[in-house]
Amino acid sequence: MERSPYFHNRLMRWHSSLAKLTFWSFMFLGLILIFFFRSPSFNPLPQDPSRRSLRTYNWGGPAWEKRVRSSARIRSPNGISVLVTGAAGFVGTHVSAALKRRGDGVIGLDNFNDYYDPSLKRARQALLERSGVFIVEGDINDSTLLRKLFEVVAFTHLMHLAAQAGVRYAMQNPGSYVHSNIAGFVSLLEICKSANPQPAIVWASSSSVYGLNTRVPFSERDRTDQPASLYAATKKAGEEIAHTYNHIYGLSLTGLRFFTVYGPWGRPDMAYFFFTRDILKGKSISIFEASNHGTVARDFTYIDDIVKGCLGALDTAEKSTGSGGKKKSPAQLRVYNLGNTFPVPVSDLVSILERLLKVNAKRKIMKLPRNGDVQFTHANISLARRELGYKPKTDLQGGLKKFVRWYLSYYSGGKKAAG
Repeated sequence: MERSPYFHNRLMRWHSSLAKLTFWSFMFLGLILIFFFRSPSFNPLPQDPSRRSLRTYNWGGPAWEKRVRSSARIRSPNGISVLVTGAAGFVGTHVSAALKRRGDGVIGLDNFNDYYDPSLKRARQALLERSGVFIVEGDINDSTLLRKLFEVVAFTHLMHLAAQAGVRYAMQNPGSYVHSNIAGFVSLLEICKSANPQPAIVWASSSSVYGLNTRVPFSERDRTDQPASLYAATKKAGEEIAHTYNHIYGLSLTGLRFFTVYGPWGRPDMAYFFFTRDILKGKSISIFEASNHGTVARDFTYIDDIVKGCLGALDTAEKSTGSGGKKKSPAQLRVYNLGNTFPVPVSDLVSILERLLKVNAKRKIMKLPRNGDVQFTHANISLARRELGYKPKTDLQGGLKKFVRWYLSYYSGGKKAAG
């Protein structure tokens, strides 16, 4: 039967419309793909290199597994095997070295991001390698890598110290805090809940969770629902997430609220560190004061005391009670303050540095900005003293003396730039 001209015209128009639809569909799909591949969230190396990101690292293979097993080998009768995240960080380096010295098995994990000078992290890595600690280079959000590590080693404990630190930087790059402190923590807990056996977990919270709390000294019983910074909010979120995984999956979890940790191999973004640098360079330093000329003070805690608290938490951590992602019975859930119990005004910190460096500081008094910093911190450590045997022994004068000695040695002769 011959088609009518009307039917023929309809058919031609339909083919034309189909062709246009197909063309624009491909164009639209192409634009989506271009946007997706060019977007910062897809790019494994974002434009802001300070942001913690999931990157591709070289890991795996027989030689790599051999190094992991060797580093994780327990060499003492009652030793434990520990995965330390953030092992190239300040606290992570000291904790890893202490664990290794007493015969525990230790594997480090760090992504060596450049929130601060990566060469300092590499120097810490070299320090740990000389003591037999292997640091795997990778991101805590890389679930494939985490799963592989738990396949190679049946870790009894996880010491989670990896985090995006710094109160002020959160105003510049909030995404890095969510990526590391929340998403990264969840990634680790997801692996741990399914591990067999499940490890006991000790992780770093922060004194920042006390936020706008005005009760002193800060007690673990005080409210922590008024964070003053995004950093504090992510650390508080971590505590709530820990409660959830403990309740549902039977993971043993211990949170440690650190109070202004300082000492050799410290972080360059901390006041005592850049005050030292700027005093030696003859630069002026900003000393903040609160409204009505109020004193800004911190409960400065020396790194060796913090390490003892971390080891005490690991040694008293009970086993997790889940298996295959299912809780069998209630599990341990704890949180402790690790501080020095003696807040020191920041102006006194500067005076101590002046005496140790034999250089007068060029002080510039400024109002405390609204960037998340709080006026004071002061730890009540009675709970940690009673349950962990935590007894800080180093005062600020003695601790800064050790820091300055390290600083002058590390940056001596112009071999390394101090930023």
